Amino acid sequence: MATAAADAKYELITRRLQEVLGGDLIKAILAEGRTPKCYWGTAPTGRPHLGYFVPLTKIADFLRAGVEVTVLLADIHAFLDNLKAPFELVAYRVKYYKLVLVAVFRSLGIPTSKLRFVEGSSYQLTKEYNLDNYRLCATVTEHDAKKAGAEVVKQVESPLLSGLLYPGLQALDEEYLGCDFQFGGVDQRKIFTFAELYLPRLGYKKRAHLMNAMVPGLAGGKMSSSDPNSKIDFLDPPELVRKKIKAAFCEEGNVAENGVLSFVQAVLIPISELRLARLRGESLGHVEEGAEADDDVREEEARKPFVGEGAPDGTVFTVHRDEKWGGPSHYKSFDEMRDEFAAKRLHPGDLKKAVAEAIVSLLAPIRQAYEADPEWQEVTKLAYPDPNAKPEGKKKPKKVYHPPPPGKGKNAQQALPADGGAVGAATMVPKEPFGEVADKQVDEQVHAAVEAAKQQ
Repeated sequence: MATAAADAKYELITRRLQEVLGGDLIKAILAEGRTPKCYWGTAPTGRPHLGYFVPLTKIADFLRAGVEVTVLLADIHAFLDNLKAPFELVAYRVKYYKLVLVAVFRSLGIPTSKLRFVEGSSYQLTKEYNLDNYRLCATVTEHDAKKAGAEVVKQVESPLLSGLLYPGLQALDEEYLGCDFQFGGVDQRKIFTFAELYLPRLGYKKRAHLMNAMVPGLAGGKMSSSDPNSKIDFLDPPELVRKKIKAAFCEEGNVAENGVLSFVQAVLIPISELRLARLRGESLGHVEEGAEADDDVREEEARKPFVGEGAPDGTVFTVHRDEKWGGPSHYKSFDEMRDEFAAKRLHPGDLKKAVAEAIVSLLAPIRQAYEADPEWQEVTKLAYPDPNAKPEGKKKPKKVYHPPPPGKGKNAQQALPADGGAVGAATMVPKEPFGEVADKQVDEQVHAAVEAAKQQ
């Protein structure tokens, strides 16, 4: 591969990352004209939220650069991570995650021909994998295993043994998925360095590791699936999105731990730049780029950058304001926006409105895909059942009316003795079928019974 083309792909692969370990390995692969292979894993526990746009936006860069990307739907890891998801729900959650992730890539018009999904249980339960896991357990110290998972595995007062296994499994995944580099958040760094240390001890090669910065949640801390106020669901309706953004922590002049501002940096501006590049015809040679989005939303959602009309060239994000407050503000970079916010020239209310509308437009094609897919809707109910729903009780069978046999029930004819005494069993007269003949027979039977009673 020509040096210029290899350099351009490496720049696309590594831009906006917080840290790269082993970048020379990737450069060497590109220089040889080979296709780099990446692995990114996610444990299907809670519902994926808007924070997933952060890694998915970066994965979009990988795909545009021609990287073969494997998404590991880590069902075994999900169970080991402090029992966040029981096995009976994991299978449905794996399906839900796959549907969401594919919908996101399609909404962005990202080529997915080099994207594959793998379930962890498809190979992590094999003899070979388990033998390697035992070999690793015989090599790794308790101290190193605990240290590696400190930022990822939930820390509790009485930790489970599964928390010590987690880092080793993630390291082995690099070998069994055949990747050249693993991608994740910077909170995964200790697991990445753990893999670099221990995989060679098993005779396997060391991989490169690429890390994204962590993005604060809407409440200021880490964006979490378990905290509904800190995240926005992919299927949240527009009014709920606006409500959550309006309530988000975004203190005037404060650029630290500002989830709204950080989301602009990590997601909205990169997507806006992606769409601007596509409008300029810059697709790195991928004829399918931009064609993944559905036809009816492609032009409106997958191609429209977050730039207002009449914005000067180079603008990547526009904050719309009323003319009495100075009119729209156009920004050519995140640094420019951050400086304006820090200087209190960009008001939190104006920023929130712009971000809310951008998110609504991002989620529109995803919600549209969900509403048009009955299978996805059914999988959602099974993967994340409503905890407040009352269990359906067994329905009582409907009573079916069966008419009594002739001579029985309310309308049964009963012969009465003349002296008011009791009538024996022989005097109970069943009524025969309807008609004059039946009535005559009944009269005769009643008369005979009365006469018999007189003679007693």
